[in-house]
Amino acid sequence: MKVALIDYDSGNLHSAHKAFELMGREAGAQIVVTADPAIAARADRIVLPGDGAFPACRAALGEVDGMAEALRDAVLTRGVPFMGICVGMQMLATTGHEYRETAGLDWIGGDVVAIDAPDLKVPHMGWNELVIDNPHPVLAGIAPGDHAYFVHSWQFRVADPAHLLAHADYGGAVTAVVGRDNIVGTQFHPEKSQAVGLRLISNFLNWTP
Repeated sequence: MKVALIDYDSGNLHSAHKAFELMGREAGAQIVVTADPAIAARADRIVLPGDGAFPACRAALGEVDGMAEALRDAVLTRGVPFMGICVGMQMLATTGHEYRETAGLDWIGGDVVAIDAPDLKVPHMGWNELVIDNPHPVLAGIAPGDHAYFVHSWQFRVADPAHLLAHADYGGAVTAVVGRDNIVGTQFHPEKSQAVGLRLISNFLNWTP
């Protein structure tokens, strides 16, 4: 099994690569960091990380010639399992509203909006408990109250509640995990979330949608 970790100069690739390689050994997976659409197109799993602002990440992905098209064909047409991390998850949305309105991939309907927590510090940074909204294979073995590591000021509000898999409480519900069909995304960083994050990565590598 080959897992493509997409490199478009907008992700924390070192930590993510290390975590996926660790869990990939158990799953017999080869983890490949790539900016080549042809390699992404042939992968058995695709992971899209992302750090920074939504418009910058979306533009950077679009600047990798042929990558957006390769991802769309693999994920939407052929059903290749896909995971987005942090802004990589946010880009699944229809529209992002950070700085300016920016079109997302629109693979899961919804909008990326500012966290509304006037009595709390934003960005939402650090460990927070997960609340499971809809059971899913990638959350197997992860219990309500388990902690994950977040760093973000914006959140993905899904249009369909069935696509919200988990949230955290930070001045109200803040989206933590989204998913539909062969697509999942985590707002938190699984590669920084210790046992919970490694379990989620392992679940993804062994998931058959």
